Amino acid sequence: MGISVYYSKIADVYDQTRWLTEPIAEEVADFILTLVKATPETTFLEPGIGTGLNVLPLVRRGYSVTGIDVSQEMLNQFRQKLPEIPPNLKLIHGDASQLPFSDTSFDVVLTVHMLHSVSNLEIFLDEIDRVLKPKGFYLNAQWITPPARLEFEQHFRTILSKYEEPQPSQQPRRVTNRINVEDYLRNKGYQCNYLIAKEWTVSNQVQELLSFYRLRAYGLCWLVPDEAFHFAMEEFEVFCHDYYGSLEVELSSQARFEIWAYTA
Repeated sequence: MGISVYYSKIADVYDQTRWLTEPIAEEVADFILTLVKATPETTFLEPGIGTGLNVLPLVRRGYSVTGIDVSQEMLNQFRQKLPEIPPNLKLIHGDASQLPFSDTSFDVVLTVHMLHSVSNLEIFLDEIDRVLKPKGFYLNAQWITPPARLEFEQHFRTILSKYEEPQPSQQPRRVTNRINVEDYLRNKGYQCNYLIAKEWTVSNQVQELLSFYRLRAYGLCWLVPDEAFHFAMEEFEVFCHDYYGSLEVELSSQARFEIWAYTA
């Protein structure tokens, strides 16, 4: 399943099934604004903007934000969060790994857990370098999955693997260009700082997490056909009863918003 199809299928459940909430995003925005020494004129670009979770606080505070995303449905979810599209927000439907902007257009470029979807990182990082203003910031970030949710996912992967159909032999796939981002940007003259913008506790009942999986809100849920997924979910629910003792058990652990901040 292509990335645009996947995100389009889960757009309406994306926010409710992730662990970055709007209040946490507000605190992360505070951290970012301090980090980049933002002024009212500071401009932001987020390739892979999705439903806007990461930058909605910036938009509401009046900063100039441009976002590009391959999924129109994800962008539509972002639009629904606002009474109207304000003049400081520009949303573009397109390939987020290609940046259709002039040189030195932005003060800050933010990517959040999207570099894995870019087929040629060298070209993409060169493009980020091109669109950044002198002394601008490239912030490569990710939300770290809370360990309790990661363990839950691993249990499901074990069960799901029994339902995956053997794939027919194919020609070897073209290997995408994987590079060390930090080394590549250091060689271009950037300095890197690793920062934790926010740590917070995420709590979910087992039955709530099961409901997220029934919605097929994550990529692994699309690894098998519909009927096989139904049987896998039935087996997983039985497993959860036995393993956790009750579907009302609450799983709590720490999440983190990590940022690798690059400055020239």
